[in-house]
Amino acid sequence: MDRKTFIKTSGLGLGLALIPSSIQCQAAEADNGNTSALPKIVKDSEGEVLNVIGDIQTHKLVGSDTNNQIVEWVDNVEPGVGIPPHIHTKEDEIFRVIKGEVEITVDGNTTILKAGDTAFAPKGIAHAWTVVGTEKAKMITSAFPAGIEHMFNTLAQLPPGPPDFEKVAAICGEHGITFV
Repeated sequence: MDRKTFIKTSGLGLGLALIPSSIQCQAAEADNGNTSALPKIVKDSEGEVLNVIGDIQTHKLVGSDTNNQIVEWVDNVEPGVGIPPHIHTKEDEIFRVIKGEVEITVDGNTTILKAGDTAFAPKGIAHAWTVVGTEKAKMITSAFPAGIEHMFNTLAQLPPGPPDFEKVAAICGEHGITFV
């Protein structure tokens, strides 16, 4: 077979092979166009601030903003503050340190995250974090799908002072999170 015949033949075969997937992609795009999410820009100084048992969170995007795809908040946390080992059953989390140092343990592996470092904690895997060093840490946390923000709103309504761990564990349990 010469080059011209090959190109004509393979081009037709490739075209016939791609048409069904092109139609499927167009149908999928049409289905995904059914979203209530709208573009949103959130400045550094904006967002809802919650004190979640010492974890000062500024919620930037919540489920109602993202069609329940993702929630994202900024943690501004003093040294020594952290979250004990726990497991999510509903959402994955990504932690990105912007300032300070955060000791994070994911699936038994412990490391110190510094500015620019990222960790991923998939659902079903135990993880914990604590701010270490002498300075306040700033960390961007994302959870997907959204929904965990409702738990944070409930936790932020607890009275100030040392938390009642049984009450905290019960609230977290209602949202699919258990402490280990």
